[in-house]
Amino acid sequence: MVLVPEVLQAIEPYENIDVLAAGGIATGRQMAACMAMGAAGVWCGSVWLTTVEAETTPTVKQKMLKATSRNTVRSRSRTGKPTRQLQSAWSDAWGAKDAPEPLAMPLQGLLSRPPMAKVDKLAESGHDGAKNLAAYFVGQAVGLMNTEQSARSVVADFMKDYAEAVERLSGTLHE
Repeated sequence: MVLVPEVLQAIEPYENIDVLAAGGIATGRQMAACMAMGAAGVWCGSVWLTTVEAETTPTVKQKMLKATSRNTVRSRSRTGKPTRQLQSAWSDAWGAKDAPEPLAMPLQGLLSRPPMAKVDKLAESGHDGAKNLAAYFVGQAVGLMNTEQSARSVVADFMKDYAEAVERLSGTLHE
């Protein structure tokens, strides 16, 4: 909400530059808000992670479907750079006061990928400890992602929600 107008203001002297808003956008009404501010469109990431077609494991997908925006953390524990992800025993351990500092990127990724792949495999076989460790990258919009659905359905919901939001906004001009 703050950056879109700031970016648009910064590019005013230039012609033919479209701005895509990104970050925390998981509904058509959020898209409409961005477009109302002047964005040409939106870039969505997290909203696709709970779709039927998503690469996320069933364990992580179920955790996402139950999560709220407060169940995410920024952590360097997986890549070496700050990334937003589901909070888990993994991120908690790396965030502990006595934990070592994560390595710089790409070294932390080289360190974390093999054990996280094993965690995912064990979680899918029902291992409770692995289920507690399992996590994935996701933004705070995860709190709006409450049902597994197809990517097609996500797009249809976006279109309907966007149209309703624009109609609601248009109605404010006539009152």
